[in-house]
Amino acid sequence: MPLLGECPKEGIAFLSSVGHAGHDMTPRAARGITTGAAAVSRAPRLGERLRQLRVAAGLTQTDLAGDRFSKEYISQIERGKTRPTTETTEWLALRLGVDAGFLQSGVSADERSKAEAILARADALLEEHQLDEAVQEYTRALPAVLGTGAVELHVRALNGEAMARAQSGDVRGGLALLAQSRTIVERDEFSDIDRAEVLYRVGVCRYMLSSISTAVGLFNEALTLAERSGLPSDGLRLNIFAWRSRCYRRQRDYEAAREDVERALELAEAMHDARALGQAYFQASVLAERDGHWVLARTYAEKAKAQYEELADRANVGRLLNNLGGLEFLLGKPEAAVEHLKHSFAVALEVGREEEAATAISSLAQVHLRTGDVQRAEEQALHALQLIGDRENMIDEVGNARLVLGRALLEQERLDEAEVAFAEAEDAFAKLSSASHRAAAWIAQGDLATKRGDERRAAALYRHAAETLQDFRF
Repeated sequence: MPLLGECPKEGIAFLSSVGHAGHDMTPRAARGITTGAAAVSRAPRLGERLRQLRVAAGLTQTDLAGDRFSKEYISQIERGKTRPTTETTEWLALRLGVDAGFLQSGVSADERSKAEAILARADALLEEHQLDEAVQEYTRALPAVLGTGAVELHVRALNGEAMARAQSGDVRGGLALLAQSRTIVERDEFSDIDRAEVLYRVGVCRYMLSSISTAVGLFNEALTLAERSGLPSDGLRLNIFAWRSRCYRRQRDYEAAREDVERALELAEAMHDARALGQAYFQASVLAERDGHWVLARTYAEKAKAQYEELADRANVGRLLNNLGGLEFLLGKPEAAVEHLKHSFAVALEVGREEEAATAISSLAQVHLRTGDVQRAEEQALHALQLIGDRENMIDEVGNARLVLGRALLEQERLDEAEVAFAEAEDAFAKLSSASHRAAAWIAQGDLATKRGDERRAAALYRHAAETLQDFRF
């Protein structure tokens, strides 16, 4: 809620292919990367496996070929010069008395099913925002996945664990896993859609680290790959448009942001997907809020909330309640704002999302500051900072909370403490590469200089803010 000049608060809404932001109280240094995740799957090729099984069965190439194939054809398969069709693989497996899946990949159908079942559970935990549990399940899945020799399952495990770690605050750990995934999907057996999916996830992580230009480049590349593949990719493209629109907003290219949100809405409506619609309406709400169209923004936010309620997605419902609280305040309804924000806080605690609870508390602090209850604003800003801890993907919220804290201290004439809080807010905002955030910090520092009677410094700070952000709303 942009009460003090900061950018609107927004959640991290993903489609099911990515999961959702969640909470993790385990220190990043203690978590580490899953043991063995760096090892790319390496199993004997089909030809090698065919030769080993033939020799073990005491058959010559002529014996195995029978009346159906030539000895030379069997030799070509074993040397990797040709790849048999599925029908041929099944026929050879029958001749050798083994499972066709084992001949194809080196693992039986039962073993592959076991690996897929563990991955499915890990993916479900990620979808439900149970991030610690998801990481543990991906760790448990890894030996089974590597044992199958199926590189597509390895990529799936790497991608899933990467997003679970990134969304719990360990963004760099997630990037390390995605780097491994990116190497694997360069192989010929993967499609451009697979490569686009990995690039998209890397872009999300870069956005979390405020590397906005890098994120835009990754999203552009991912979109190009998806579109040229000719394969169905509506969900992936919707995700790319939604996240790229956030980048454009951070770069103050609001027209480009609107275009991406409109594309995302078109795709979501065509897909008839409640989660996709929720995400698209959410982004549309944030853009409308930025333009000062608060009633429209509230309408979009309510539509997004309805989609998430249909999915019983309490985490995103709580996030929308936070945004609705901010909009109610902007529309002159502080009591309604407080109720929404308290509800948002309660939902965040209910679903174990401590960082979302921090966002709601920070929003409450802003409301109390603007309604004159500066002591409560101070308490809640400090509480928000305590909940956020050292999460590197919440640097914007750190800056917002410190800005509110500084203003609460300023109102209490605790000028030296306010100066420290404003400086810390500016440091946090500098990492975001966001002009609107830094302008808010400079204006706050200008107000502090005015309080101290230093009109020259105040004027310089105000001018610096105005020159940096020409369309800043005072």
